[in-house]
Amino acid sequence: MLSKRTIIGIIVGSVIIAIGGYSLISSIGFQTVNVNETFDVGKSTSYQISANTGASQHMKITGEKFNLKLSSPGSGLQIPTEGDSFVTHEKEVIVDWIHLEDGVTRIQLQNLGSTEMTVEAKLNVTTDPILFSYHFIVIISGMIIIGFSMGFTIRKPKGF
Repeated sequence: MLSKRTIIGIIVGSVIIAIGGYSLISSIGFQTVNVNETFDVGKSTSYQISANTGASQHMKITGEKFNLKLSSPGSGLQIPTEGDSFVTHEKEVIVDWIHLEDGVTRIQLQNLGSTEMTVEAKLNVTTDPILFSYHFIVIISGMIIIGFSMGFTIRKPKGF
């Protein structure tokens, strides 16, 4: 017969294993990140988009006047650039591109206008490989909880 502590431990451990398993499965493949940010006058920001080959990206930047610098992995650039310098834009810029190689696309923005700058983006990124380890640690901790809770059903020898 299982004790109450054992049953509770099995239930809690199973829930933790289920959460870790779901997180592990859902982190495989591309993850879609929606960005909707606003930046004040004079502020700057940067984005680093890590993606595999074939990942499509979309970014819309709206502002009175802003600097934009783009760089992507590989020799065949899919995003329009003008060397290694910032390019000044006004009003609105829409940038769509597809990664031709695995790697990181870097985007740097600086608001030069007298109004706020808005960035709206839909990015397909790959998850960091270290997250797989985190998911496995969660699953293993659920197994440990079940293992310890099973110890409550063992009869204690005389003298304990």
